[in-house]
Amino acid sequence: MRILLTDGSGLTSRQVASQLGNAGHRVEVLSPSALALTRFTRWVHRVHRTPAYGSDPLGWLVAALSVYRAARMDMLFPTQEQVAALSACADLVDAQGVRTAIPPFAALRQVQDKLAACRTLSALGLPQPCSAILPRREDVTAWDRFPVYMKLPIGTAITGVRLVSASSDLPRVVAEANVAGAFEDGGVLAQAPVAGRLAMIQTIFARGELVAFHACLRVREGSGGVASGKLSVRLPAAQEHLAALGRHLGWHGALSADAILTEAGPVYIDLNPRLVEPGNALRSGVDLVTPMLELATGGSPTRQPPARPGVATHQLLLAVLGAAEHAGTRRAVLTELASALSHAASYRRSREELTPLEADPVAALPLLVAASAVLVHPPAWRWFASSSVSNYALTASGWREILERAHAPERA
Repeated sequence: MRILLTDGSGLTSRQVASQLGNAGHRVEVLSPSALALTRFTRWVHRVHRTPAYGSDPLGWLVAALSVYRAARMDMLFPTQEQVAALSACADLVDAQGVRTAIPPFAALRQVQDKLAACRTLSALGLPQPCSAILPRREDVTAWDRFPVYMKLPIGTAITGVRLVSASSDLPRVVAEANVAGAFEDGGVLAQAPVAGRLAMIQTIFARGELVAFHACLRVREGSGGVASGKLSVRLPAAQEHLAALGRHLGWHGALSADAILTEAGPVYIDLNPRLVEPGNALRSGVDLVTPMLELATGGSPTRQPPARPGVATHQLLLAVLGAAEHAGTRRAVLTELASALSHAASYRRSREELTPLEADPVAALPLLVAASAVLVHPPAWRWFASSSVSNYALTASGWREILERAHAPERA
């Protein structure tokens, strides 16, 4: 198949491209940047330039549909937040004959922003941290229980979530919320921290039926809080919870969640209406990519088997950037690289999931460039961590534009 990825910059896109290429598909990607991460792999045949999605989602959609038609693609594979625009404009997508796998917009709205996700989890009785929606500026400045996570309705872990330790930090939260228009969008979500290990959960649904489930622990943290090391686990309670959530929403396609594993069970801190980094799942025996192809082509996906627990994977690029971020020294970066090359410490019996070099030597280029940059100037990690996110992350203004289009499709 000729498959077009909606994003070329993110970690998920890079992993999906490798899996599709290894399976014999021709992969092309959409990106506002000519230096997208997916350019540095033999599996991606072409990078098509588009407007940045975050602030201009409908402009991105017009460009994406044009590329899809001109390049005669067989499927548009949603690998990042572009799924929101595709879902809101499903009528236009269908009219253009685009094959893809996206949830109904009524379902996506219930998990896309953090306030809606909190309400959805509450309605189903699924566990989440002690939470409060603060609709007014005065509600934020009056908050007196610390520490607390303050979350904007639309944002990433890098830009939309702040751990607040004292009331003196609250004016900054209000200022950021004002800039993002959060109080016009419903307010700010306050959530108490929860002690435990972070689990990343990925699922695929076919019209509300769970067909694939995978969970892994974040065993090491790279730059920006992203997992640089993972370990597959079985979480039957989480599987039941996500199955109930997908069934309630009538979900179609990929749905992911982050949870903190407590003694009482998983507590959900984030929901994402998309696929997230399927590499550990594949190496654990769970294929999250093929069911998406089957959904897009009208097939009935075969239910995936349970994952093998204890499968370790890593993303060395993220680990190197994380060493520069957390330690801020060249020695830390060199130690990380030495451990990986000697398969020592956390790299023992662990496999690379982001940039595997098997039959793909060009995949080493991003790592070589990033390692060289942070060895010369450790704070350079910030550029690598933020530049890719800015290429695909949906902004608050972009989400409002999508909502307006969904409410008035005849004007698109």
